[in-house]
Amino acid sequence: MRPFGRFEARRAFIKNSRRMASGGHRRTLLSRLKTPTYENTGSTARDHLASERTFLAWLRTGLGFVALGIAVERFSQLDISALLPPQPATSQTPTKRQREKAYQDKETVLVGALLGTGSGAIVYGVTRYFSTLRLVERGLFKPAYYGAAGLGLAVAGLAGAIYWSSGGRNMED
Repeated sequence: MRPFGRFEARRAFIKNSRRMASGGHRRTLLSRLKTPTYENTGSTARDHLASERTFLAWLRTGLGFVALGIAVERFSQLDISALLPPQPATSQTPTKRQREKAYQDKETVLVGALLGTGSGAIVYGVTRYFSTLRLVERGLFKPAYYGAAGLGLAVAGLAGAIYWSSGGRNMED
């Protein structure tokens, strides 16, 4: 197999782009967003090990989100009033009960989002690992742009939702 240098890779990419563009105006947005596939000229063993490390990182990330979701769910069930010294009996106003119910609903959404993000990261990591495994065996490589971007958006969305939720809670009190 002859080495695949920088200029050959560029020529192959241009040739592939022209071949895809020959479809005329019928190219969809999805076909324009497809990730190019490059020839893998490195060590196959090294690439398998790198792919395995990446898979384990996706797995760790997913398990971290799942564990955080379970922890939030468990701590939301904790009865803090049982740990505090007894207070004089006061009746709760309906608005306070409604606020507690709204907090429980927000916690349920947060737990669902954390568990969903964690499960999604694990599923993506598994599918990406096996697709990369097949490509490396054929001597090809396909960069992963959308997985990391998707996880980044999910984390940013969760962080924004938590910030907005806690900011709203402070304003109500």
